[in-house]
Amino acid sequence: MRFDISTTIRRAIAGIAVSALAMTALTACGGGDDDKGSGAAPAAAGVDGVDDGSELTLWTRAPLELQAKALVEAYNASHKNQVKLTIVPNDDYVAKVGAAAGSGDLPDLFAADIVYVPNWAKAGLFADLTGSIAALPYADKINKAHLDAGTYESKKYVLPFVLDLSVMFWNKDLYSEAGLDPEKGPTTLKEFKDQALAVQKLNKPGVNGTYFGGNCGGCNVFTWFPMVWASGEDVMNSDGTKSLLNGTAAKEVYRTWHDLQAAGAIAPGSKDETGATWVASFQEGKIGVMPYPATLLPTADKTVKVGVAPIPGVSGGGSTFVGGDGIGVSKDSKKSSQSWNFLAWLMSEKAQVDVLAANNTSVARSDLASNSFSAKDPRVALINEVAGNAQSKTPVAINFQQAFNAPGSPWVTLFRNQVYGDGANLDKDNDAVTQALGQQ
Repeated sequence: MRFDISTTIRRAIAGIAVSALAMTALTACGGGDDDKGSGAAPAAAGVDGVDDGSELTLWTRAPLELQAKALVEAYNASHKNQVKLTIVPNDDYVAKVGAAAGSGDLPDLFAADIVYVPNWAKAGLFADLTGSIAALPYADKINKAHLDAGTYESKKYVLPFVLDLSVMFWNKDLYSEAGLDPEKGPTTLKEFKDQALAVQKLNKPGVNGTYFGGNCGGCNVFTWFPMVWASGEDVMNSDGTKSLLNGTAAKEVYRTWHDLQAAGAIAPGSKDETGATWVASFQEGKIGVMPYPATLLPTADKTVKVGVAPIPGVSGGGSTFVGGDGIGVSKDSKKSSQSWNFLAWLMSEKAQVDVLAANNTSVARSDLASNSFSAKDPRVALINEVAGNAQSKTPVAINFQQAFNAPGSPWVTLFRNQVYGDGANLDKDNDAVTQALGQQ
């Protein structure tokens, strides 16, 4: 059976490469014209904005169709304003946004993969929401990683639209067979290695301790970066121009996976895994423990008794890669206050709990992590909580695609050398990542 890769990893592997058309448009759109909004903040109209029966336009990518339709339907049913939703094929989205930005025809609202947000905020595609966000009574509870990704020169341009997270999954049945406590997953990297080795020692045909995307840059951005963050270190400098992937914690991450490979505990298919089927073996009950997309919990639950934990660091801690999409008011909107009304509602309990949580999607407010839906499944509550953890992040770099996600990127070379080679070239490989990050 073939399982599809998660939304986040499909986007990560596709990367953030911008087509020539889109790049030209983004470069051209920095200032905007006065009658189109010019990136101005929504006009003052109270915390909730204006609900006067205006028609608003909203663009989002096809992978978010389920959540976007549910949100728009709920908003339209309860407001005078009416949002007209346009779903754009994922592969066409960047070019469509770029072309519209260049011609001044962006919709009132548009969502963006969180790894695109820094580029588009810098290019001036979004209106400044700093004051409006600050006025929300729960502003300090909104997911910080998404807010940080949408902050440029101290101004905030986006709110979270949909979150996608990485966590640790384990197979409870295999844990029981291996003599492990099925209710306790790994809390350190050593425990992760030891538990994977224990499952491997079952010597069950077709069953392995763990799995990873051994030729997939995006997979290991999503699942290995949190191991470094949980250890209290970072993967890049604050400007996203220098790689720190030769640090103490990163070395321990590589050593852990190298040891698992040497012990035969990583499924053989991992070495050539480019991401298309990297979740399949776990869902088929063939893997003991591995980092995994939280959005696939309902799917994995159909075939496996799944345990869930934050991704641990060297000595503990817990982190996640906060992926997903941000959303903002476009520079071209003439209805910025009405558009803010939708965004303010999006952050409300009605939207976060009654729409998103009800559809098995993580909430974007830490104070709503425990809700009537998460109460039914402690694993869901844990996923919500780790999303707001201070150790959970969204990495920000203009050249993220070239450095990490592209096939054969320097990051792919680095981790393959560490897992499958002798690891002698770590500093050289890390410098290659830095060089890619600094490309003009």
